[in-house]
Amino acid sequence: MNEHTPKRLTGSLIQRAIAMMPGLPTEEAPARQPAAPPAQDRPMVPIDRARLAAAGMLVPGGPITPLAEEFRMVKRQLLLTARGVAGVDADRARMILVCSAQPDEGKTFCAINLALSMAAEKDVEILLVDADFAKPDVSKRLGMGEGPGLLDALDGRVDVEACIVDTDVPQLAILPAGTRSVSDTELLASDGARAMLDRLAAANPRRIVIFDSPPALAASPASVLALHVGQTMMVVRADRTSEEDLRAAVAALDGCEHIQLVLNAVSFQPSGRRFGSYYAQAGR
Repeated sequence: MNEHTPKRLTGSLIQRAIAMMPGLPTEEAPARQPAAPPAQDRPMVPIDRARLAAAGMLVPGGPITPLAEEFRMVKRQLLLTARGVAGVDADRARMILVCSAQPDEGKTFCAINLALSMAAEKDVEILLVDADFAKPDVSKRLGMGEGPGLLDALDGRVDVEACIVDTDVPQLAILPAGTRSVSDTELLASDGARAMLDRLAAANPRRIVIFDSPPALAASPASVLALHVGQTMMVVRADRTSEEDLRAAVAALDGCEHIQLVLNAVSFQPSGRRFGSYYAQAGR
């Protein structure tokens, strides 16, 4: 991952990303739920740091690596927009969709790393939501068990705040996908879903909500989620995403005003400069 685009996507920006690639009616709202328990009463689970390291991901409390520096760069524009941009609703700007065009392009890898990187900030609290209902993978990658989640809350079975799981990483919490449903897209498109998702951000002005979405061209929930968020981070895999797929995915997510590109799986020359070496030399 090497580059991100800080403005609304245009044809020229698509060309810029492509140039770096080789060859290239609503339902009723759910019944009102009782108030959620205080945050201190929520369950807390540890993150499996060994699993993260084995997968080549960021490790909380670990050394500064090239990957850590890259995500520092990626998150900065997202944080600036989250903290206030003209024309973007203040609460919705703190809701970020992480998506890709097709499966296996690295969107869950990027969503988790983005959440871990953002959680290191001093003035925010991060809620990572597994919204890839067909293939939920966030909890597994973090070494956490499954439990009730977003789909259960959308179906009116539980309060959404009660499904949030705190982790032993300061300022990072997880909202699992929840119980599988054949009506996931319809639940997301309901008026009740919009109100519920808006409350996730409105409930805490420090909270940034990151949604790990299904691929835009592989599952319909992505385009519906794009209507709820203020920002989208589109993961573009350098060795796989085609121009046609990229354009189609952007069109599918047009409900979101601010779309950024992040180029994933870029090959670096061994002798080339890359983030991280500066810190490795400290103290010499």
